[in-house]
Parts: sequence; C-alpha cells; structure tokens
Amino acid sequence: MKIRIGIADDQQLFLRSLSNLITSFKDFEVVVEALNGLELLKKLAALNVYPDIILIDVQMPVMDGPATVKEIALNYPAVTTVALSMKEDDYSILSMLRAGCSAYLLKDIHPQEFERALTEVKNTGYYNGDVSSVNYRRLLRRQDIEEIKLTEREKTFLKLACSDFTYKEIASKMFLSEKTIDGYRESLFQKLNVKSRTGMALEAIKKNLVTL
Repeated sequence: MKIRIGIADDQQLFLRSLSNLITSFKDFEVVVEALNGLELLKKLAALNVYPDIILIDVQMPVMDGPATVKEIALNYPAVTTVALSMKEDDYSILSMLRAGCSAYLLKDIHPQEFERALTEVKNTGYYNGDVSSVNYRRLLRRQDIEEIKLTEREKTFLKLACSDFTYKEIASKMFLSEKTIDGYRESLFQKLNVKSRTGMALEAIKKNLVTL
C-alpha cells in the first residue's frame, strides 16, 4: 500500500510540480491538493480515506499554515503534518512546530532527500535534517543517550528556545549574559546532536523534553 500524501500550497505551478514529483516516487501517491488551508479542510471532510502525511505551506491566503495545522491536529489526529516552505526564519519554523508539524522542510530540498524525509516521517513520526546530516566524526562522538540529562537551567533555556524569543531576549529573561546563553545553546546542540535552533526544537519535542 502506498503512502498517501496531501498538499496545501497557494502557488498553483509549484503545487502541480510537487504533486508530479511525489507521484514519481515508488511508494507514494497524492490523494488531495488544495490552494489554502480552508480548501484543504473542506476536501478532507469529503474523503473516506485520509492522507498519511499532509505538506502545508506557511503563508497561504484564507487560512495560513499554523491555523491549518492546528485544525488538522484537532480533527484528524492520525494525520501527520509537515511544513514545506521557502521561509527559514525562527518565527515561521517555531510557529509551525508549535501548531503540530512533525518536520519543517524547505522548498529547495533535493528530491532524494525529500523522499527520504517523507519516508522517515511515515516510519518514525518525525524528520530532523540536522540529525540526518551530521558529519561522521560528530556521529562517532555522540553518546548513546536514551534519557538525556539536562540541568534545570538548560531545561529553562530549552523551553524558551522553543518560543518566539530571540537569544538576546532569552538572556534577559534568564538574567544571564548572551555569552552564557551561547554556552547553553552549544551544550544542547551537542547533547541533542543537532546544528540549528530548528533541529533543537524538533528533537526536544520528539524526546518530550518540552511541551509546546
């Protein structure tokens, strides 16, 4: 049985091209397409079998990405949502993750990596490009951690880092210097085996270290 995919994106040319690309993958099929969140929800309501994964753009007219993801999480909890966008800013990424997305992919992702990401989302429920792209030396240094041990300060920092606050604002809220905050960030990057704030947030959610 093929993995069923849904797509919501307001750019018709991209939507059609993406649909064709996914259809070319051996184990996937596109079962629903929409130009905005509201149209997607209406089409989902008419389906007898729902998609396994829905790809959702961040910025769309009528109903944007975060609002759409929240509605899907509420009404279709078995459906996994994945953000697919050109936007790389922290606000866009974290807003989609907080809404319920299991991964955040950029539209310039290589087709092979894209197929692998979709497969991993279906198999594990998440995809974090940071973890999959770490270099070999870093992978060898990685501790085999089932339960990551964090200090209380690291837990506080991690929770704030999964919000919209900038690192400077986090330093102010924790009454610490920006240099100290940089230290917490690097420590958590190493413990979670990631390279970016997005990767850190995804791993924190996946490992239930924070609740958004």
